[in-house]
Amino acid sequence: MTAREHTRLGVLIGTQRWLVDLEQAGEIVPVPATIVPVPLTRDWLLGLVNLRGALYTVVDLCRFAGAPGTETGKDARLLALSSRLNFNASILVTRMLGLRNIDTMQPDDSGQPPQDLKLQPVPPWVGPARVDAEGHRWFELDVSRLVTGPDFLLVGR
Repeated sequence: MTAREHTRLGVLIGTQRWLVDLEQAGEIVPVPATIVPVPLTRDWLLGLVNLRGALYTVVDLCRFAGAPGTETGKDARLLALSSRLNFNASILVTRMLGLRNIDTMQPDDSGQPPQDLKLQPVPPWVGPARVDAEGHRWFELDVSRLVTGPDFLLVGR
């Protein structure tokens, strides 16, 4: 395995730490001043933004998971999904936490779901949990499973 296969992008969404496979992550940009709302869509689809000439939906993963919406402060970013996924979407991120080596983390077999997650049972896009040296719990976010799930694809109200 290469170092890239052991490295994940660490992000904070709401109060939960997530690990995103680098092959599923695309560009990271500041939250634009304007997100154009899309009428008659679910509250977790915040709207559309133009990223380098392409339209991307903006998704609030906390709302999607049934929790209160993600707060946007000066550190908030949009994580555009990789073009390999063929899905022009971005996830609202509270704060970027940098690259993480999963080999330095221990598996968390406690069975506890992410603290912000209100969906039961735990959906397939929530991967295994890990604990870092500081005791922080991280969950793998399987973006490819997220964007192909029926709940994610049905954005209309």
